Amino acid sequence: MASVAFGLTSVLFAELTHRIQHFFQKTIHSPSLRPFVGGLVVIGLVHLVGSRDYLGLGVSPDPNSATGICIQSCFHSGGAAQWSWFWKLVFTAVTVGSGFKGGEVTPLFFIGAALGNVLAVVLGAPVDLLAGLGFVAVFAGATNTPLACTIMALELFTPGNGDLLRSGFVAYAAIACFLSYFLSGHSGIYPAQRSIEVLKCQ
Repeated sequence: MASVAFGLTSVLFAELTHRIQHFFQKTIHSPSLRPFVGGLVVIGLVHLVGSRDYLGLGVSPDPNSATGICIQSCFHSGGAAQWSWFWKLVFTAVTVGSGFKGGEVTPLFFIGAALGNVLAVVLGAPVDLLAGLGFVAVFAGATNTPLACTIMALELFTPGNGDLLRSGFVAYAAIACFLSYFLSGHSGIYPAQRSIEVLKCQ
């Protein structure tokens, strides 16, 4: 169930980003003006949400934030608000879609970890486990790279930790990444990326 949510979230992010990009290109003909307008939208979102938690990469907590939500906090109980993942997704999609290049990788980790934190409470699962799976699975679905993300999960969350390996974490990570990838279809954040099926047809 969590993997399905991770996959659908990766689709939502990729599609929303592409649609925002298309909207900006269609309505604002000056490429240099698009990021300016996008920046104004982000400022408006900050005032709407009433928090600066969703600005930046989310690697470390904002010292001016009352909640201190970041990637690290998502691995602890209560470390993410119920809609943290959604707001980070919207903020990032607007930023990238309006013309700011780069910076979607680490926010995807934030989105996945925050969603995993929330799902852990709903499903009664360990928070750190689902935050870790969300961290890699949302990225796997958004980038169409399930194998690389499964290996990344092992590198990040099992270095020298035999307990995690014995507990079946490898299987959990593989299931989360590959199911997220299958559910995302051909939606992805990199339009130039070509699937294996397309390459075989050629």
